[in-house]
Amino acid sequence: MDHSLVSGGIGLEIKIDGAAAGERLDKYIALQHPGISRSQIQRLIATGHIKIKGIDRITPGLKIKAGHLIEISIPPPEPISIEPSPIPIHIVYEDSYMLVIEKPPGLVVHPGAGREEKTLVHALLHHCKDLSGIGGKIRPGIVHRLDKDTSGLMVAAKNDLSHDALIEEFKAGLVKKTYTALVLGKMRDKAGWIDLPIGRHPVDRKKMSVAARHGKQATTSWRLVETMGAASLLSIDIHTGRTHQIRVHMAHMGHPVIGDTLYGGPAVLKTGRKEPLPVPRQMLHASRLRLKHPVTGEDMEWLSDPPDDMADVINGCRALLD
Repeated sequence: MDHSLVSGGIGLEIKIDGAAAGERLDKYIALQHPGISRSQIQRLIATGHIKIKGIDRITPGLKIKAGHLIEISIPPPEPISIEPSPIPIHIVYEDSYMLVIEKPPGLVVHPGAGREEKTLVHALLHHCKDLSGIGGKIRPGIVHRLDKDTSGLMVAAKNDLSHDALIEEFKAGLVKKTYTALVLGKMRDKAGWIDLPIGRHPVDRKKMSVAARHGKQATTSWRLVETMGAASLLSIDIHTGRTHQIRVHMAHMGHPVIGDTLYGGPAVLKTGRKEPLPVPRQMLHASRLRLKHPVTGEDMEWLSDPPDDMADVINGCRALLD
């Protein structure tokens, strides 16, 4: 087996013997080289970086034969066009493969087209010089996201292998995410389950809606933690990962997240007895993250308390009862 450098990347040649005959091409390469993920192999095949001598067109599912000579050329990663920025981030866990951070409210996860504001990606690039680029040049390392004004736990990948593994874990529904939410009104029940599809709002393109024509399945479960006058503190688990899922589902129930003005949540809590209580942002915090380590398979879990701005509003709601 030849491990020479090819075009600045890693070059490999594999000659197939009789014992491997009949295996899928992508599966065989993944078994031989655990450092290359199966989805990465499939992309390399699609872009012509994996070839078999004498065969013009190959697919990931091609059955290999004895005598086949597989040529693999892994190109160097594309340069990321985002300048790192020393934005302070709170890292709660880090190893060679991934890191878990507590995203502060007000920080966008990744840049958008035409936007120049500093984001979590800028901060991650400053902290991790070799951050995974598989998510694209504008969102390296990003596996999932939180809305700008949602705070809490997020995981980011530090290389392509862990990135692919985490993406597959999210797709399979194996990552468990729990949120703490302060919503408007008193809940009639102690717990509940919402199973309503979510898609782009038919009129307002900035919003998502359960009334979308082509909505995707979205399931949310919630549990009442505390009732505080005109507000309820909930623990919410999402079983799918749709955009604005909690915000849309709670608003549809008639209990919008407090501070979420896009979906009808109040920016100020009013009371006849005391001064109005201002709400600086949507009261939503990713408080628990549970997953399997992308390389070791170890079960891992992190917990996070709401930041000061949300804690102040929660305590302010409790004070209204005094």
